[in-house]
Amino acid sequence: MHIPDGYLSPQTYIPLCGLFVGISAVAVKKVKEKVDKKLVPFLGMAAAFSFLIMMFNLPIPGGTTGHAVGAAIIALLFGPWVSFIAVSVALIVQALVFGDGGITAIGANCINMGFIIPFVSWFVFRIIANKNASLTRMSVAAFIAGYLSINAAAIAAGIEFGIQPLIAVGTDGNPLYAPYPLSIALPAMALQHLLVFGFAEAIVTLLIFRYFFKHNKDFIEVLK
Repeated sequence: MHIPDGYLSPQTYIPLCGLFVGISAVAVKKVKEKVDKKLVPFLGMAAAFSFLIMMFNLPIPGGTTGHAVGAAIIALLFGPWVSFIAVSVALIVQALVFGDGGITAIGANCINMGFIIPFVSWFVFRIIANKNASLTRMSVAAFIAGYLSINAAAIAAGIEFGIQPLIAVGTDGNPLYAPYPLSIALPAMALQHLLVFGFAEAIVTLLIFRYFFKHNKDFIEVLK
């Protein structure tokens, strides 16, 4: 889901970078206000976890690969604002050091994977289960939260790709950036995640949630 350089026009990546900066300012303030200082080391661990899990790419037919992000479970454990910061740090390091995701697309990638996934995951879980629910219900909630959240991010990326032929064309009428319209880009992104990558995020979210529930239930922010 990492968007490389050259796929998004300035009309897209500049506003998304601005939005990312604005959300980052809010996130830092929220984390300072609400997160116990004892949990600060876990923020670094969460960023490292997200970085690591995104390195495990799953191949699918057509020569494409994808991966889980880990943002959903980080949100459930530490809250969506912490997840946003942790995943964004991982994405920025990947872009700047490893070339995984474009420099100009950092804002877009952080919005898609760092913001959309955590908040969708958090609210989906809260809709399905609460702290008094059974472990079975919570497990279902964690699975669905992981699955739907990464699919929401994939749809956002598909829209970002698909609008490029509408907003950035050359004098000859040909697209200057991502060439495929919404009718192609959106289904391509959505189907991959609905059928494959969504389950990867869902399984990671489910397994880690159950582990923490059994061994340190009080640690889970979404149950507070």
